[in-house]
Amino acid sequence: MVVKREPKEQVAAGERGDSGTRRRGRPRSFDRATALEKALLAFWEHGYEATSVSDLTRVMGIGAPSLYAAFGDKQALFAEVVREYGERYGAFGDRALAEEPTARAAVKRMLREAAVEYTDPGHPHGCLVIHAATNCTTPEVEELLRERRNANIAAFESRIRADVAVGELPPDTEAGALARYVGALIQGMSQQARDGASREELEALAEIAMAIWPRG
Repeated sequence: MVVKREPKEQVAAGERGDSGTRRRGRPRSFDRATALEKALLAFWEHGYEATSVSDLTRVMGIGAPSLYAAFGDKQALFAEVVREYGERYGAFGDRALAEEPTARAAVKRMLREAAVEYTDPGHPHGCLVIHAATNCTTPEVEELLRERRNANIAAFESRIRADVAVGELPPDTEAGALARYVGALIQGMSQQARDGASREELEALAEIAMAIWPRG
């Protein structure tokens, strides 16, 4: 790798010895949170496999040694990105399940908020966890994303079973199938947003989807 030398007038104090010879200075500092956000947006836009280390260093504004020192390798950086995405952009689903009184109300809110979040012009469309899996050939990353998606479906199923237990849903409700139905809706809305569907179109889809929700 060719290292670009800084002009002599930009050399920081302490980088020259008494003899005037140039010494290696400390690495240029950077804002870690800002760099992580830029990596998140790159993975979100292009997916895991299509985002190279050189792409990441370019958008993050740091060199490869700084990336490895601060985040580990590409796979470790991506795992941190997925956690960050879940806490910030993808948290609407968890909030709906935690705050709404019934599974029906939670799913209805979740789908409506997905329509807003997945089409927000302020960031790439769709869901990072769903889109990043496209054409992914790295087994560890595939498993990471699969576990996240399956955890979501398990959370839906748990909430549905709780509603069946209290009579909010019919006793013969297929909780597993209904949970996978919700998962398929979320995943489909993500892809349709990537394909150009508008917020209004996804909101209309959500309304139709809820029309078949079973009632107690």
